[in-house]
Amino acid sequence: MTILDCRGRTLDLSRTAIMGILNVTPDSFSDGGIFLARDAAVAHALTMVEEGADLIDVGGESTRPSAQAVCVQEELDRVIPVIEAIARAVPVPVSVDTSKPEVMRAAVAAGAGLINDVRALRETGALQTAAALEVPVCLMHMQGEPRSMQHNPVYTDVVGEVCDFLQGRIEACVTAGIFPQRLVVDPGFGFGKTAAHNLELLRRLGELRAFGAPILAGLSRKSMIGALLDLPVEQRLYASVALALIAVQNGASILRVHDVRATREAVRMLESVYPRSGVET
Repeated sequence: MTILDCRGRTLDLSRTAIMGILNVTPDSFSDGGIFLARDAAVAHALTMVEEGADLIDVGGESTRPSAQAVCVQEELDRVIPVIEAIARAVPVPVSVDTSKPEVMRAAVAAGAGLINDVRALRETGALQTAAALEVPVCLMHMQGEPRSMQHNPVYTDVVGEVCDFLQGRIEACVTAGIFPQRLVVDPGFGFGKTAAHNLELLRRLGELRAFGAPILAGLSRKSMIGALLDLPVEQRLYASVALALIAVQNGASILRVHDVRATREAVRMLESVYPRSGVET
């Protein structure tokens, strides 16, 4: 059984954890602008917890393709009041989706208990900051930068290259003083990857188990669904749930999703048939 201590709030991974997405951005690909106001963001967090979210992931900078960069102060202004309010309002852990050390420090001081970094602590000072904060960290693979990552992603072996990258980042974290028990890995579906790359990663997701760290999968409403089924963002629920179930069968311990209730109910039924200790890959 894996239990993450998220700054005093525990995340029990003996069953699949549902991470509810809360974007406080004007330009996220699925829900940009909807939850920019603090009260709207808090209300949505409460709704997701009622629907079964095990943690809430708050992000203040969109990482969709071609998204504009956000300065430190603007990101702080977006996420810190929301994290403070949510941490007071909900009993579950709150994570911060950021790559900036300044935002990491302020977010943890405001009540966040996990750092979710799409750049895997590669920004200057991020490794040292995460080590000092002593909270769990999710390390994600991304080829390139959000502004250009989907222009022409190329791999010889996408799974092997993702694993090599994550192995290097885990080693860097341990060298910096971050305990291995605090690390989560994310292959980064849709981050510098074609639909074919994403499908291969999903098929071979179980290979990431070799790291001994929980695997986070973020497939909710992703563009691969649009590419494969020709569906707009608002019509990708059923496909998102299907991909979530495949991810769990192949080793995911945490699902990062927009649609909490539907995903949770589907996953709980899967785990009723195949309990976590016996889920086959």
